[in-house]
Amino acid sequence: MELFIRLFGNLLVLVYHCFDRIVIHGYLSGLSRPEQVVHFVRQVHGIPVVSKEVLSQRTHDYQTWVEAFARNHQIPMEWAEKGLRKEDYVLPALRRLEKQNAYGVYFIFKSMEQGRTFRISMPKFPTKDPNHRILAHQRSRFTHYYFYIRDEVLGPIIVRVASFFPFHATYWLNGHSFIEQELKRRRIHFQKNDNAFLAVDDAAELQAAADRLSPHIIRKQLNYWTLILGPKFSKRERGQMNLSRFYAIAQIEYCRNFVFKRHFPIHKLFERSCEIGLWRLTANRISEIFGVRLSKRLRGKLATVIDQIEYGHHVFRAYWKNAFLKQYEKFSRFLRNELCSNNLRDFGLKKGLDHLDAVRKRFQVITDRFAGCQAQWLNVHVDFPLLQRLALPVTAGSVCYPGIKIHETRIIRLLEVLLHGGNSVGGWTAKQIHQAVLTTFQLSPNTYGLNQLRYDLRKLKGHGLLQRDGSRYAYRLTTKGVHVALLFLFFHKRLCGPLANSRFHHRPNPAQRPNSKLEAAYHKADNAIQSIVDLLAAA
Repeated sequence: MELFIRLFGNLLVLVYHCFDRIVIHGYLSGLSRPEQVVHFVRQVHGIPVVSKEVLSQRTHDYQTWVEAFARNHQIPMEWAEKGLRKEDYVLPALRRLEKQNAYGVYFIFKSMEQGRTFRISMPKFPTKDPNHRILAHQRSRFTHYYFYIRDEVLGPIIVRVASFFPFHATYWLNGHSFIEQELKRRRIHFQKNDNAFLAVDDAAELQAAADRLSPHIIRKQLNYWTLILGPKFSKRERGQMNLSRFYAIAQIEYCRNFVFKRHFPIHKLFERSCEIGLWRLTANRISEIFGVRLSKRLRGKLATVIDQIEYGHHVFRAYWKNAFLKQYEKFSRFLRNELCSNNLRDFGLKKGLDHLDAVRKRFQVITDRFAGCQAQWLNVHVDFPLLQRLALPVTAGSVCYPGIKIHETRIIRLLEVLLHGGNSVGGWTAKQIHQAVLTTFQLSPNTYGLNQLRYDLRKLKGHGLLQRDGSRYAYRLTTKGVHVALLFLFFHKRLCGPLANSRFHHRPNPAQRPNSKLEAAYHKADNAIQSIVDLLAAA
């Protein structure tokens, strides 16, 4: 990330990193297993038979309490319609609560959803205990309650509580909302739009507020709202069953934000990052960024794609196992790198809320690597003296290496293969590179032989574009080689490619030319080439 800031520091206003969206599951540890439910019904309450009616009575009592709670506090409660975006629908109610500078529940949604519960069945064969019933976990549809809350510490949060045993709860919170509350408490002026800070009086205090989000703070607030809004248990029930909530991270997003002074460079940087990322961010590079060695036993997804989600802007995604890195521009004000995961075991991390700091440290390292790789790829500019030097032969001792021409087809193919996968830890042998070139470009060994490849490799090595892995005959690109490979490929794919396509397929119509400087430059180059062709024909 330091390289990224050195390259674009004069264009940046603010850089900060924080948790964005956190989804937490709350398990009622005292009633999560079937034997615990049986003990709760038969031993604590003295009911001999565990039946569906007994468990449904607790559901009915809780649903009645929620109805009374909403009615007594004049909180609107509605059924969630299909396709409704709940956050947008309840936003006016949140705005009214903010104007009153009040905190608490401001809306309740009811929804029929699949949830975790218990199935009660009779034993197949007679038992000594005639009241014995078999309880097993199952998923079924029943009522869930979404409580929309404005919390004094965490800001706007959502609590979903299942209305049937074991009363599973889910919590949604946003790190930016917590930072906002912290800055207000310390009277630090800031400008915030949706889930991003665009300006702040004290950037150091902004980052410090983001780092203060801890498991202790989250657990304290979630325990409070679970006690207020969750199912009710008597003091005797709590004493005998040791009822408590265990909080586990179900989904987490960690973001790094780059806020720019002007709108123009954001789109250009993101556009080039997408173009280069689709070439350079291969399976080997993705594994290096996530800090895991690539092997055949690696399970999950390895891919790079460009998506367009419901907000209307493009998103670059790099998938790895059950996680993915994404980058996008928003509001033409900031560029965001975000790491999302719904299975922390992919990173060797535990999902308990107490391990939130370990998640923060690991995700910081990964987003740092991603920003550093992008800065290295973006730091490539056209250098014609470099092309001239590469075209000249090089003498090393008594060996003379021929020059490298930008129009050599064999070199272009070789650089493209090396650029896509030649930066592995151990390098590629000549035979592996040869097979990759033949497979990628569908060539036969007669067209491009192994001796021809070795000649090209010696030429690249003589110009300092290729290096060996110690004493092994395995090769990988140097830093200079990566820059030269990008330059060569950009020249052919972004300049020669469009010009050749316009020459041999169809010529652009000047009358329908869009208002674009790039398109105007292409038309100018096309007219110049046509003039050269006309002069040669006249001669």
